Amino acid sequence: MGFKDAISYCFRNYVGFNSRAARSEYWYWTLFVILLWIVALLLDLTVLAVFNTTGVPVMILLAILATLLPSVAVSARRLHDIDRSGWWAPLILPAFVWGFMRGTVGANRFGPDPLEGKV
Repeated sequence: MGFKDAISYCFRNYVGFNSRAARSEYWYWTLFVILLWIVALLLDLTVLAVFNTTGVPVMILLAILATLLPSVAVSARRLHDIDRSGWWAPLILPAFVWGFMRGTVGANRFGPDPLEGKV
């Protein structure tokens, strides 16, 4: 899955907690979120700092709100790919480490292999 495909799929499937996500989908989404937050923060610090008298970082808050639910969903799907429950996602360190692991080859209890026929 490419960068654009991963972003598009995560936004379309933002409440999809039932399937599996390959490493590429998860890491492309993570890269997108980091880049988006950096751009939003820069906008808050430069352009909007002139107009925003409240001190509230509006753009970064909007970026976080826009990516929060899709991020939780793709994290749960990524954990499903290694045959772990999505409830592990709130534990940041194990979920981050498991994000690097290769998924279960073939189907598991969460569905078919997202890389089936692509490797």
